[in-house]
Amino acid sequence: MKIISRFKVRHFILTTVLISGFGLGTHAAAQEHAYLIDLNSKTATDIGTLGGSVSHASGINDAGQVVGYSYMGAGAQHAFITGPNGVGMRDLGTLSDTTNSIARGINDAGQVVGSSYVTAEGTHHAFITGPNGMGMRDLGTLGGNYSQAYGINGTGQVVGYSQTAGGATHAFITGPNGMGMRDLGTLEIYPGSPMAGQSVAYGINDAGQVVGLSNTGGRGAFWHAFTTGANGMGMRDLGTLNRDDFSNGNGINNVGQVVGVSLFSGAFITGLNGEGMRGLGDLGGRYSDASGINDAGQVVGWARTQELARHAFITGSNGAGMMDLASVVHLPDGRVLEQATGINNSGQVIAIGVIPAVPVVPEPESYALFLAGLALLGFVARRKKMSGEAFRLG
Repeated sequence: MKIISRFKVRHFILTTVLISGFGLGTHAAAQEHAYLIDLNSKTATDIGTLGGSVSHASGINDAGQVVGYSYMGAGAQHAFITGPNGVGMRDLGTLSDTTNSIARGINDAGQVVGSSYVTAEGTHHAFITGPNGMGMRDLGTLGGNYSQAYGINGTGQVVGYSQTAGGATHAFITGPNGMGMRDLGTLEIYPGSPMAGQSVAYGINDAGQVVGLSNTGGRGAFWHAFTTGANGMGMRDLGTLNRDDFSNGNGINNVGQVVGVSLFSGAFITGLNGEGMRGLGDLGGRYSDASGINDAGQVVGWARTQELARHAFITGSNGAGMMDLASVVHLPDGRVLEQATGINNSGQVIAIGVIPAVPVVPEPESYALFLAGLALLGFVARRKKMSGEAFRLG
């Protein structure tokens, strides 16, 4: 691997982190739309947009309410929510009358979480809404400048990440209805290492078990998927597949099965309470990534085909039998489902459809940049704090 001066790549990595973490990317095609897939009727419904050319679905509840983000006619990006079964997209607006927001998760009451710009420069804060997406409220931070919310459970406990007062990026959990942000800490297998001290939470179940990834520090084992006990207590390392250096927990169901990706080995599922990581395979192209799981253990995500194209996949119960999602649904002519991002307990999947096919999921190298960038964010923040400078995103 070619080694480049850290001073030349610092701005690029920081930009990669912000794009990956907030959802603002340059990968979107003019024809990229969010779809609601009904496995019972085998239909695919285009959710539409807020006036622009792109929409992206990030979360779904058991009523089929979908959340995500859409470009608007004026070029801004706003979070949205739909009614049941993906019908009727509604703009959720932003915090502080800024230009951009993104919704990441929704519970069965219709409470939505995500993040929104709070300054013109792009500093972002996590938010929560009331039932059915009403009333966006700033969740604040762990003492730093920024935060992002990814998941919410039935009682309104929210998880995500935030900058701390010390400049690190840590996973957080809140109490019911988004009250009281609490630092979940990190794995820190190697305490005191300059690489330790960063974590992100991506999912939570109704018991308050949390999943995500954490920097472990040391050399040779940098980032691992984690899970916790009830109410976010007791962060536990899930390890990796095939001695990979990186793994990430993307989702968890109500029996504690975790799904995600082990960086160079592909998608995984665990047994109950995160025990026993097992590879899910692929669609012939030797790579996959799992995004979501329902209570029956059906998993969705994306995988490479033999032609090395990216296709959305779905499995049977407990992660058995990966199938191309397009093979079980009637699609509009020419539409390709490149990624499935979530699945509910009612037989509905959210996915990204494109014409023509374009990359919508980071390659393993992009994950590595994201992970390295999180560490760099903390390092740069601490350097600036020590020198008396204000740390600003963007």
